[in-house]
Amino acid sequence: MDDRTVLNGIVWKFRTGTAWRDVPERYGPWATLHTRFRRWALDGTFERMLRSAQAGADAAGDIDWLVSVDSTVVRAHQHAAGARKKRGAAAPDSDGRGAA
Repeated sequence: MDDRTVLNGIVWKFRTGTAWRDVPERYGPWATLHTRFRRWALDGTFERMLRSAQAGADAAGDIDWLVSVDSTVVRAHQHAAGARKKRGAAAPDSDGRGAA
């Protein structure tokens, strides 16, 4: 099994969002794909591949380096706002007053 087949299997897995065990057999054993993915991620292979592809595309004039920043606001749930709960506050007695 060559590296191109392994890379295609890894890409297929992430594009579909499926589990490693569900990658089609045409890409090879799922355990091999997973092992190779982890090895390549740890040793910087993916970073080198990206830099190489970008350099080639840039030299060919295929990349427009204009940057667009999205300023979308994502609202957090009220309970995720980070307010701390008071600890050690006296719990009310049966008559509704705090313990003294």
